[in-house]
Amino acid sequence: MEASSMLLLSPASASQKLLKHNSMNVPYRRTKFHNPLNVLAMAKESSEDGNGIIEKVSVAGGLVSTPVIAWSLYTLKTTGCGLPPGPGGSIGALEGVSYIAVVGLVGWSLYTKTKTGSGLPNGPFGLLGAVEGLSYLSLLAILVVFGLQFLEQGSIPGPLPGDQCFG
Repeated sequence: MEASSMLLLSPASASQKLLKHNSMNVPYRRTKFHNPLNVLAMAKESSEDGNGIIEKVSVAGGLVSTPVIAWSLYTLKTTGCGLPPGPGGSIGALEGVSYIAVVGLVGWSLYTKTKTGSGLPNGPFGLLGAVEGLSYLSLLAILVVFGLQFLEQGSIPGPLPGDQCFG
């Protein structure tokens, strides 16, 4: 058994110094996963070779989200309502998650830009960079269509099914 694993299993005074206590005074070992910024840094380290799981999930989410938002904005502009709820609310849920995903991608991009001076890495096949650009375009389209909707109708429809639409 290695010395480091002995340290974790042993109640020796040296290992007690490494342990912190939570609010119920139960000792625990603080890991790098407790800090969200450490998780982002680890994702960046693992993604330097272009194989990061966060990059792949972001690419997939962005490639699904941007067309859904385009459909949603077109529907909002032509009917005064967002997308219909769909079977079991699945289309409405996809619409809501798509808006959150695009805002999240733009937020990640802005955070990376302030920390590194450049945007997101290109990612696998350059798709993360493309998704980043599409997310900014989607955000611009959201602002334009919501602004026009507000000017024409005085408000935008609420996010919940059954909220008043202007159709």
